[in-house]
Order: sequence, then structure tokens, then C-alpha cells
Amino acid sequence: MKRATLTSPAFIAAFAALLLGAVGLRGAVRILGIHLAKLPVEAPGGRQVHAIPFKIGAWERQGSDEVLSAEALEELDTDNYVSRLYVGTWEGQPVGLDFHAAYYTGMIDTVPHVPERCFVGGGMSITGASRVVKVPLDMSAFSPDTTVDAENGVVWTAFTQDHSRVRLPFGVENLRMNVTRFAAPGVSQEVYAGYFFIANGSVAPKAEDVRSLAFKLTDDYAYFAKVQFTSFQAASAEDLAAQAADFLREGLPEIMRCLPDWVEVQAGRYPEDNPRGRAGAARGQSQ
Repeated sequence: MKRATLTSPAFIAAFAALLLGAVGLRGAVRILGIHLAKLPVEAPGGRQVHAIPFKIGAWERQGSDEVLSAEALEELDTDNYVSRLYVGTWEGQPVGLDFHAAYYTGMIDTVPHVPERCFVGGGMSITGASRVVKVPLDMSAFSPDTTVDAENGVVWTAFTQDHSRVRLPFGVENLRMNVTRFAAPGVSQEVYAGYFFIANGSVAPKAEDVRSLAFKLTDDYAYFAKVQFTSFQAASAEDLAAQAADFLREGLPEIMRCLPDWVEVQAGRYPEDNPRGRAGAARGQSQ
């Protein structure tokens, strides 16, 4: 570019406009509390989902946890996962529930694989349209957290099996899961697989709902977990959801123990270097 062009009034005016626009955008982002980049956040003590107990109420692990190959792990895109078979009794008969959970945090561009993609990729075929069904949780096992402002709805709490108290995700009383029916090659019994997501302290039944929960512009942090159940013995989507609800009565608190407490995150009390906590402390010192 010629020197005369660099010093021309038109170039200087255009450059000044771009510079002022960039400064203005940064100022607006700061004033509005917008966070375009998200920070990662882990459960207290770095607790991972494989720490979920082998025995959940009447459900007990059978065999060993599945260990993914390097290729499958790369596809899953997280090493914070658990895949195991729980066996229990349902309507007087022994049944097995394949349980899978995977945790993601920070700036994630895509939602992890769901059965509609990975089961079909593994050779299964979809034999029924996906349906969102209610998970009939027994809420009598949970109690409201009276320390949290309930203006936007009740935050429920529950005890883990070792008597630790945890908060449950917002909206859990209306928990729903997305269920699809599959056929496996050489197997006469059809398979039902269903899942839901816990994202930034709330629940959602579909992958496309996760972004609106975990990537709000005003949130400093972002996380989500996929919770999935698969059964060869469920008779319907509703039957799978009912079995999942039986597991989650005691299993959901154990899952939440492996996730950050979003109330504490939003209050700036967790983690230690939470920007909201630092900002609050700075405001207090200036007063």
C-alpha cells in the first residue's frame, strides 16, 4: 500500500471508525456482562462421573465398566464418562439398564453423540420415531432448598447415599427424556434408548436445547452432561422412562455430586477463582 494512501483523509477516517467500533463493542460487552468465551468448571474435588456408586438403591452394577478404545474416546471427545450395566428388578422380573453419562465443559462447539447417530453408525436401525416422554420421578424423596430465591422456580435438594446434601437441576420436577426404538442385527428383541441433558444447572431432553442452556451470553462458565439409559427389556418408551425414574430416585443425587453446583457458581462462591466472586469482593472493598 502506498504511503500517500495510508495518510489520506479517507483512509484515516475509515480506520478511526473501525477502531472506535471495536472499542465500543468491547465496552458494550463489558457493560452488559456478556461472556463470549466460556470458562471450564469441574465438580468439587474434580469428582468424575465414574465415581457414581456401583449400587444405586435396588440397582447394582453387573460386570465391569466399559472402557472405550482410543478411537471411540476421540469420538466421544471427553475422558470424563462412565458406561456400565445396572441390574435390578422391575415388575417382578430382573432387568438390565445400560447407563451412560459423559461430562463436557468450557467452549464446546458440538453436543456429544446421541443414540440416533451412534447406534445407527454401529449397525442398528431405527424402528420408531424419537419421542420426548416424561420421566416420572418420585419427588417425595427430595425437598425444596429454602436458602435459594424461588422466584424462578423451586430448587430441589436430595441426599446422596453417604448423606451428602446436593442440589438438583432446575426443572427436575418436569424431567423429560428423548427415547428412540432400535433393532439390532440378529436380535429379535427391540432396544429402547433414551437420554436427557443437565446443562448449567437445568435439564433438557434434546441436544439442540443444550446450547440455549449452557451458552447463555451472561454466564461465565459452561458445562453439560449427557445422561443415557438403554434397555433390551423395556416394553415402550414410557416403560424405559419409568425404569430410569426408579434408578434416578437415588441415582440423580449421585450424578449431581459429580457436577458443579450451579447455584454456587452463579453466586460467585465456586470455584475459588470465580470472576463473580472476585468482582463482588472488589465492590465490597471499594465501599
